[in-house]
Amino acid sequence: MLATGALLGSALLAVPVAAHATAAPPDAARTGLTAAPAADAGLDDPAKKEIAMKIVSSAENSSLDWKAQYKYIEDIGDGRGYTAGIIGFCSGTGDMLDLVEYYTQVKPGNVLAKYLPALREVDGSDSHAGLDPNFTRDWAKAAQDAEFKKAQDRERDRVYFNPSVKQGKSDGVGVLGQFIYYDAIVMHGDGTDPTSFRSIRARALSKAKPPSRGGNETTWLNAFLDARVWAMKQEEAHSDTSRVDTAQRVFLRKGNLNLDTPLDWKVYGDSFHIG
Repeated sequence: MLATGALLGSALLAVPVAAHATAAPPDAARTGLTAAPAADAGLDDPAKKEIAMKIVSSAENSSLDWKAQYKYIEDIGDGRGYTAGIIGFCSGTGDMLDLVEYYTQVKPGNVLAKYLPALREVDGSDSHAGLDPNFTRDWAKAAQDAEFKKAQDRERDRVYFNPSVKQGKSDGVGVLGQFIYYDAIVMHGDGTDPTSFRSIRARALSKAKPPSRGGNETTWLNAFLDARVWAMKQEEAHSDTSRVDTAQRVFLRKGNLNLDTPLDWKVYGDSFHIG
């Protein structure tokens, strides 16, 4: 469920942080050297990324089975046209158009290629002109193709996941903080409007400092979530803030900055668990 406005473009792939300790040399005691501490994994660690996909899917699709969502498509009445796929690509916000354009580059003549002119026309609106009546059927058909699934994964990472992890590491926040950024960018996009990710972050900066600027991580993330809740309440379709209140804040209150399992949370009244 993405906000209208320009989204982030290409981002450099975040570099995974080493997750092992460097062994001390045999003569460490004599020389005074000690082993380097183990570094925490980032959200781009495969196990942590899988957790992130499940938590977002719990909010977007009421299911932890995020891989079942490649075929998902419906108009949820939020003014963004069709919402579809593993991250809620929208026909009205440009990211669905980018996805189908890329898919057509790697697989010309695919079942969705014929809809490109219509997707360009409806971009920025909630119109279905040129898409109905068969677009939803053809989307589900495309979702059976491994190349389309790879295209969805690529666009999710390029536009949303990699930029949020990169910004989180730059701000000095750990896995939970990087996830909080990711969930925000999924819902709000990264345009220039007042409810976009960058505007949420700017609002938080007026109240607190991130760790990279000497601030306390928990204080910073609470300020960011306060700004996020404000942004959500500006739009009726996103006014239920449970994905923050009974999920992300739960992890933060427990001090689970590394997003370690087990995890228990609620979204829109539904309970979820990752062991």
